[in-house]
Amino acid sequence: MPRGCPTRPLRRSQRPAATDPPARPPAGDPGQLLRQRPHPHVNGGLHGQCYDNSLDPEIRVIAMLELGSPLEMIQLLQTPWEERFKICLSLVKLLFYLAHSPLGSIVLLDFQPRQFVMVDGNLKVTDMDDASTEELSCKEDNDCTLDFPGKSFILKCTAAGKCDGLNEKKNLFNAYRYFFTYLLPHTAPSALRPLLGDILNATGDLRYGINETLGAFEKVLHLYKSGLYLQKRLPLLKEYITLKGFRTMEMQDYKCWPSYSHLGCLLSIYNAEEAAAICNSQPQCQSFIVTQQRTWTGEMILFY
Repeated sequence: MPRGCPTRPLRRSQRPAATDPPARPPAGDPGQLLRQRPHPHVNGGLHGQCYDNSLDPEIRVIAMLELGSPLEMIQLLQTPWEERFKICLSLVKLLFYLAHSPLGSIVLLDFQPRQFVMVDGNLKVTDMDDASTEELSCKEDNDCTLDFPGKSFILKCTAAGKCDGLNEKKNLFNAYRYFFTYLLPHTAPSALRPLLGDILNATGDLRYGINETLGAFEKVLHLYKSGLYLQKRLPLLKEYITLKGFRTMEMQDYKCWPSYSHLGCLLSIYNAEEAAAICNSQPQCQSFIVTQQRTWTGEMILFY
């Protein structure tokens, strides 16, 4: 914030009074729509404004926007699967909103990882200026071709002379090729891999629309949060002795990948029985410590 900002107190963006009629979405401007009706996965909401009288008249009003970290795919590949799944789920929820917005289906014209940031562990799109609600006109199906590097799709031409779901399908395939293929399958729980494979195949072939994709993601989330993804195995926890009152150290006996910490082996588990099974599968593991921390799905964090 510039030194002269306190010349006038910070003011938050104006909200309509309770007696005012609800504002209509601006016609044809997706960016303005999301500024008026912010979505939890769209960055750029106005937090406030400062007025600095010492600056040039054209730049005296300074907007304060939400700060996010650039999306680094290499770093994300080193994070636990649960966090990568959260990013993909956030993206799917955003695309669901864009497909059903008050203005109609919105397409992100410059769909690239650089257009997204991480804010408190959540994925958000930063720039809605390169968005459009324009639907491609057509006379026949061949007019509705979606071209991507190495792959093309022909969609249906509706009786209204518009390409059916073109904006939605374009967003979805870009999500598949830039996010799903890298973040979804690697180190996923083995019982969930067939479902994740179905999602990858169906979005990669555009057999799924955004509604089916969101439903498939929510099914995976339910199985994960409920522990139904755990495979039946012989009880192993009885082989361990419970000792209470121990504190965790930052540096543990060994490291594993992917881990919530680069200093040791810090993983999320559904219950202590799963923790014992993981420890038994790793020759260097002799014990584990259950912490009070929880992930966004409610899973326990523990040190090995």
